Amino acid sequence: MLALAFGTLLLISSVLADPSISPSVQHEKRFHLPPGWAHVRRHELNSVLPLRFGLAQSNIHKLESFLNDVSHPESPNYGNHWSPAKVAETFAPSGESIRVVKDWLVGSGIDPGRLRLSPTKNWIKVNATVEEAERLLQTEYNVYSHDDTGTEHIACDAYHLPAHVSPHVELVTPSIHFDARLHKRGPAFSGPRERIGEPGVGLGPKFTGKISTLLTELENCDKQITPACLRALYGVLYTPLAANKNSYGIVEYTPQAFLQSDLDMFNKNFSKSLVGKSPKLVAIDGAVVQTNQTGFDFNGESNLDLQYGMNLVTSKQEVTLYQVGDLPQGASFNNLLDALDGSFCSFEGGDDPLNDGIYPDPLDGGFKGNPDCGIVKPANVISTSYGYNEPDLSPAYTARQCAEYAKLGLMGVTVLYSSGDNGVAGNGGLCQNPDGSQSRNGKIFNPGFPGGCPFITSVGATQVNPGAKVTDPEGACEQVIFSGGGWSNYFAIPEYQKTAVGRYLKDFPPPYPPSIWNSTGVSRAFPDLSANGANYVIAVAGEFGLVFGTSASSPVVGAILTLINDARLAIGKKPIGFINPTIYSPSFADGFHDIVMGGNRGCGTPGFNSTPGWDPVTGLGTPNFPKLLAKWLLLP
Repeated sequence: MLALAFGTLLLISSVLADPSISPSVQHEKRFHLPPGWAHVRRHELNSVLPLRFGLAQSNIHKLESFLNDVSHPESPNYGNHWSPAKVAETFAPSGESIRVVKDWLVGSGIDPGRLRLSPTKNWIKVNATVEEAERLLQTEYNVYSHDDTGTEHIACDAYHLPAHVSPHVELVTPSIHFDARLHKRGPAFSGPRERIGEPGVGLGPKFTGKISTLLTELENCDKQITPACLRALYGVLYTPLAANKNSYGIVEYTPQAFLQSDLDMFNKNFSKSLVGKSPKLVAIDGAVVQTNQTGFDFNGESNLDLQYGMNLVTSKQEVTLYQVGDLPQGASFNNLLDALDGSFCSFEGGDDPLNDGIYPDPLDGGFKGNPDCGIVKPANVISTSYGYNEPDLSPAYTARQCAEYAKLGLMGVTVLYSSGDNGVAGNGGLCQNPDGSQSRNGKIFNPGFPGGCPFITSVGATQVNPGAKVTDPEGACEQVIFSGGGWSNYFAIPEYQKTAVGRYLKDFPPPYPPSIWNSTGVSRAFPDLSANGANYVIAVAGEFGLVFGTSASSPVVGAILTLINDARLAIGKKPIGFINPTIYSPSFADGFHDIVMGGNRGCGTPGFNSTPGWDPVTGLGTPNFPKLLAKWLLLP
């Protein structure tokens, strides 16, 4: 079953016989302003908008079945991943879609010489005045301002398309979509901090304080998590054998950056063979690893990801750092995806200039080159610790991006995202209100994105319970942060998840009215699995401290899966790719440490509970590396 968001794009079920009398239908509507935005004024009618029409992709209704065909362990095509060329060819919009949209625009008075089709044929672009755009889309454009940053944004409340055109268009930008620049998942920070402005504003690392003594013995893992604790927890004893064939990528968004001095300080204590070693930098859209602004707000996330990601895969395996966005403007997930997949991007029409970083950057000190498009072969495993609240973005915007994660899965890439640090609440502790708005006193559970996309692997957080041994069962993280989890309001439940989630809803029905959570049983549930996210020792600004967050869990899982890829590559097999159909399959049922303690409170409730089997707090549980390694080595 495809994501519900894809279905929202098909707003009519038939095409009228005579397009010339085709009535208009509402294509997308926004019911409330995102938090922090306020209406300022009507937009000037003679101003120019870069209108972009995202064309409906061919075969998108077959996306899940295509992905399952190469990802399910019982499929005869398991591991037969697609080439980028096959992906581009399979999902390119049809000639009919291109013709219908062009004919409508020309028939509406737009000179054909003004229309540009992107090289990938995914977008039609026209620079139109606001007056023209409002006439075409039967809408009204307004200017909005952000309370904290003063950033201005252009948007409309809703827009319309002719009924015969609507099925051929996924989304139009700019329209109802608001600022998509990124928010970090963590790591968690409980002390005072200064606000970091856009781009890439984070929720602030949650850091519980500096530590004067490193507790390196395994009996202290309930107080300080170190690489040795993680190896003991998950049985990670492995030396890479095929590192030159393998790859692991960690994503950071400028201005977040690592400090080499902190990396070396960490490694002097935990892995001397890594001292002086840096990640392989892939700078996307003029990105820099900036060192002008330092401290936990700027270095906590990247330091954490790289210190543990690099340590766990050892000095034998190179780690790639995807640093995204220049300093003045920053970037969005789409800018990363552009660089990873040339079929996703287009210099002349791929991204939304009001949502995504657009290059050349006109701002002072901005990157003046063309946007990076298909510049690097994606790593076998990619971990990201940034995300949005699902209602921050429209169903169409999330659907198009979620489809791209599926395409990466088709190409054999494992994509991991942290599930969030606020339990059933969203970033910033925001919950939804009955009208769809978000606030700290809201009562409705607020899922995250991309965590709710069915084509990524969502990673939650656990903890060594206070006073427990490293050999004792972990619980869900309930110190400083709470593992993000729940049900998407945009995406349908994927086939691979139906049995596990159905069992949870039958055996452990949550005690909440359906008015505050998606209780239908037909939507995507998350997370998929978990790893420790509490009391991590990191070096930052020349000192050691403790951090918490699912942003720690995701790179740890990424490192473990990278080692499994290494073992497969060493015996001539292919990378594991999209793992969800495999990890939910019966043959992998005992491949995880089941977590049965703890919850993920939020929105004024205790949240959900950890239970036997899959649950919306810790997913399937934490990795049992020896068992997972053996199981994946048996697959084709």
